Amino acid sequence: MSYLLSIDQGTTSSRATLFTLHGEALATASRGLTQHYPQPGWVEHDPQEIWEGQLACIEEVLAAGAAPHSAIAGIGITNQRETTLVWERGTGKPLHRAIVWQDRRTAELTGRLKRDGMEPMVRERTGLLLDPYFSATKLAWLLEHVEGLRERGERGEICFGTVDSWLVYRLSGGRRHVTDLSNASRTMLFNIRTLQWDDELLRLFGIPRAMLPEVLPSASPFATTSASVIGVEIPITGVAGDQQAALFGQGCFAPGMAKATFGTGAFVVMNSGAGAGTGEGVLTTIGWQLPGEPVQYALEGSIFIAGAAVQWLKEGLGIIGNSGEVEALAASVADTGGVYFVPALSGLGTPYWDPYARGVIAGLTRGSTKAHLARAALEAIAFQTVDAVRAMESASGIELSELRVDGGAASNDLLLQLQADLLGAPVLRPRCTETTSLGAAFLAGIGAGVLDTDAITRQWALDRRFEPGMEEGRREELYRGWRKCVQLSLGWDKK
Repeated sequence: MSYLLSIDQGTTSSRATLFTLHGEALATASRGLTQHYPQPGWVEHDPQEIWEGQLACIEEVLAAGAAPHSAIAGIGITNQRETTLVWERGTGKPLHRAIVWQDRRTAELTGRLKRDGMEPMVRERTGLLLDPYFSATKLAWLLEHVEGLRERGERGEICFGTVDSWLVYRLSGGRRHVTDLSNASRTMLFNIRTLQWDDELLRLFGIPRAMLPEVLPSASPFATTSASVIGVEIPITGVAGDQQAALFGQGCFAPGMAKATFGTGAFVVMNSGAGAGTGEGVLTTIGWQLPGEPVQYALEGSIFIAGAAVQWLKEGLGIIGNSGEVEALAASVADTGGVYFVPALSGLGTPYWDPYARGVIAGLTRGSTKAHLARAALEAIAFQTVDAVRAMESASGIELSELRVDGGAASNDLLLQLQADLLGAPVLRPRCTETTSLGAAFLAGIGAGVLDTDAITRQWALDRRFEPGMEEGRREELYRGWRKCVQLSLGWDKK
């Protein structure tokens, strides 16, 4: 029997899980990840902490003895996307903290490029909008602010990579500097139509080509782990960014199928098939490519703050002791009492794309309580998802029939019922909500030749279906209030 090892390096934690080919988790380990906020709007991670935490998870799972190491057919890696790292090619030494996808330090640069009329070209080639979210301007910032980096980068001494590249480099003992199509498509340097690093984009952002990793299909022989690093040689056969991995793990293989992952942020992704179409306010991205098959594209709605809004209730306001308390507190009131919370704590993504937006709480009265605010925070996650779905429906011409959900907050029944009510469509929670890790394992299984998509489709199992129970008139009334509150948050911090 074969097994698959999944590595899931996320924004707030690192995880490793050993799966059977049927998607059963046999052993898992996780480690938290420190968030660094050196200035307002800046978010950084320590690359060495990312690596050491992930390595500890791998070692713990392998030591559990749930399967012989020789029976692990492949390793799949999934990762927080857009987060930008630079390191010495020869030594693996990081040269700066990783700049996290949430970081907004390059808002002025992206604003200037928009004013210069560069966004249509960027959008046509990458499917993305000019926003600090993506890797290109983060890397441009590093090249400008780290002494000697540009010169060394031009000489080929420096590697740029997203987190997947960093982990493959370290796991392979520094032998491989690679990424996959899905992660490359999030850098704003990769042409999603030619499937190549784009020379005009590299010139626009001032990026030396010698720094860039080799790009491979998502199910491929990426590397083999070094025995000197983890004690055993195992092929790395699958890599995908976290949202694409979740779409894959949810079995959304047909155009029009969609999922939402509720984590630190929330990401709504719809399979759009073999065509790289575009739509107003939504992103076009590469979903994956399997051996011998065409590239699969996807439409994506990106929500920067979802579960992080609940985390802010805990850490910023102290109204809950832990995130698990929010459901009971929110359920203690029948509605929000007219309170709206727009959690634009790191700007707003789909469909507004405003890095200057800031959080707003509106509709307060003397009778408002922490319970109303807790419920408004859950509704904010759902409303942002509705924003994304409506933009994607408009772009694709496909009306969503159901939404599959996963991620940590998918265990919150109240959130999922609110989501169904405010979306006006059923919300389906699978038995396995760790579909990001599962998707990486499945990709590795295909890359190793021990799985196919038909087998994965048969394995998807429903835990609970949430049906909408709200009248359409009430739904639209609440949504109008949400959009009104969003308008208060836009452009707040623009100088």
